[in-house]
Amino acid sequence: MKKPLSMPEEQQPRNTTRADIVMSDGFGLEVDGRMKTQFPTKADAEKSALALKSAYPMLQIKVYDAAEKTRTLVELPINETAAT
Repeated sequence: MKKPLSMPEEQQPRNTTRADIVMSDGFGLEVDGRMKTQFPTKADAEKSALALKSAYPMLQIKVYDAAEKTRTLVELPINETAAT
């Protein structure tokens, strides 16, 4: 016998970034062509990008500057590439 589905009383709001809305300020993390996370400063975005790139070097990661509408490819430093 199947159990009935129980629905939560309140739906939790979802923190999702819509793909059809273009960022107007801040910096974004683009992974394999898809915008993933927004950051208030470039230093925060680059720090997160390097951490992600060192964990998953096969990914193409770019930092998107919303004010200038430019993307910068993130690459591992030479000494970290040789260690992996």
